[in-house]
Amino acid sequence: MSDARAASDDIRFMGRAIALARGQMGQTWPNPAVGCVIVRDGEVVAEAATAPGGRPHAEEQAVPAAGDRAKGATAYVTMEPCGARSSGRTSCSHFLMESGVARVVVAAVDPSPFASGRGVERLRKAGLEVETGLLAQDAAVLYEGYLHRVETGRPMVRVSDDGEGFDARFAASPKADLTTELKRLGEAGYTRVWVGPGELADALADQGLLTP
Repeated sequence: MSDARAASDDIRFMGRAIALARGQMGQTWPNPAVGCVIVRDGEVVAEAATAPGGRPHAEEQAVPAAGDRAKGATAYVTMEPCGARSSGRTSCSHFLMESGVARVVVAAVDPSPFASGRGVERLRKAGLEVETGLLAQDAAVLYEGYLHRVETGRPMVRVSDDGEGFDARFAASPKADLTTELKRLGEAGYTRVWVGPGELADALADQGLLTP
């Protein structure tokens, strides 16, 4: 296969993984929506996205579905596979290592304590070829709320007319301590919340709490 064809296939399959994850946005908190597509000899042998409620993760669904067909395959994952699990269960990087996958293509690196480069490092130490950054900008919308919560302790807030793709609607008095209210939601695991246009949105914007 030519380099151009290989690059085109990589973009196509990562695009598929991103589409799978986008379909789960708003349903997977406290975890981000992740898509995983496993491809062998140019054909998709398994695919999955993070389940509602955040578990099972995409990789721990796709790997068993692929079975022996994962051996020598490429896995396209929209976010770095976790190197450890807060629950102590088998990590996603371990699932991929044990599956026999030869190559892992990752869109975005996960800064959380359970990944933070450790997933990629574990895969490379196990002899897998790992590439990062493919379609990272396209995947960014999947994780902007998750990363915002990791960095600030608060979910990201945006104005929306219908709330599609958000975890929940943010309801509070415009005169309330909005930072504290949002931190409570962050502690509960919310990553992306929405408000309609109006006084609350204006108050959030005035306090620098509204994402454009």
